[in-house]
Amino acid sequence: MLQEVIVVLILAFLGWIIAFIWSPFLIKLLTRYKCYKKQVRTEAPDGSGTPIFASLHKNKETATPRMAGVLFWVTTGFLALLFVILAHWQPDFFAKFDFVSRSQTWIPLFTLIAASVLGFVDDCLVVRGSGRINKGGGLKFRHRLLVVFLISLVGAYWFYFKLGWDTIHVPFYGDWNLGFFYVILFIITMIGLFSGSVIDGIDGLAGGVFAIIFTIYCIIAFARGQYDLSAFCGILSGTLLAFLWFNIPPAKFYMGETGILGLTTTLAVVSFLTNTVLLLPFFALILFAEIFSVVLQMWSKKYRHKKIFLVAPIHHHFEAKGWPAYQVTMRFWLIAGASSLIGLILFLIDKV
Repeated sequence: MLQEVIVVLILAFLGWIIAFIWSPFLIKLLTRYKCYKKQVRTEAPDGSGTPIFASLHKNKETATPRMAGVLFWVTTGFLALLFVILAHWQPDFFAKFDFVSRSQTWIPLFTLIAASVLGFVDDCLVVRGSGRINKGGGLKFRHRLLVVFLISLVGAYWFYFKLGWDTIHVPFYGDWNLGFFYVILFIITMIGLFSGSVIDGIDGLAGGVFAIIFTIYCIIAFARGQYDLSAFCGILSGTLLAFLWFNIPPAKFYMGETGILGLTTTLAVVSFLTNTVLLLPFFALILFAEIFSVVLQMWSKKYRHKKIFLVAPIHHHFEAKGWPAYQVTMRFWLIAGASSLIGLILFLIDKV
């Protein structure tokens, strides 16, 4: 047990230190090639204007490079490949650091890289000034949704047909057999969390929330004996902490779609791998709050012809009310930490 703890901590530290070391070079590269939005979004998904959003971001998004999310998937992928090679070369020493395994990390690694590459393409179109910039991205939303749906199909197929999983754990009750509905639940969960990408809108907000979530999942996976998955989550947490060092106000770069898409879709996979999908409302409370604020706003504007929030998602509502951005960020961090801790306590009590 002590050896596994040390291995996970070393890998998490390596994720942090490697991402931290090459972040300044990435910042220079992104700045050199002017990898930032050429204009601020001025239209909501429903086609209405977004004057409040535009005023909040007029001096930020067009002057700060995006695409920093490559830190997460490149660093994680590099460490995975590195220790696979080293374990093959010197198995007696490095085999314990090889966290790539069929049952635990193949599918989260695939999801992280596949969704991040999709986001990278979107970011490239945004910084080039092509695509539907005025509606929030280079790729059309339906195109991104289609690719995420395809990724979720691959994940659902792997869980159901390759791993033979068709049950979810209901806390304090036991396992519940879903049959083929397991596939549908997986797809719905991934697409739902993909919608949580709207959280990436204030310096440090998304990075801090996801660092908390993946740290909690590092602990949960370890408690379940899923040491490879624990190491994977630990590495992601380390890269997120390195990212935060340069993303807290004033941000030197933003994670962009290449970061947020990889993180949200990977979170869905990890929740199923740890059989804690029903505890997601605790771990991802902030993500769900952001998603529902957008849904409620669109519903209210369509059927009530008036807004519920000054601007959605909800973190921008508080900005519009006069909260400094750092205040919104830190309070959301506190909420994310408290709700995740409650989820962890429920997990541990149920496990006992």
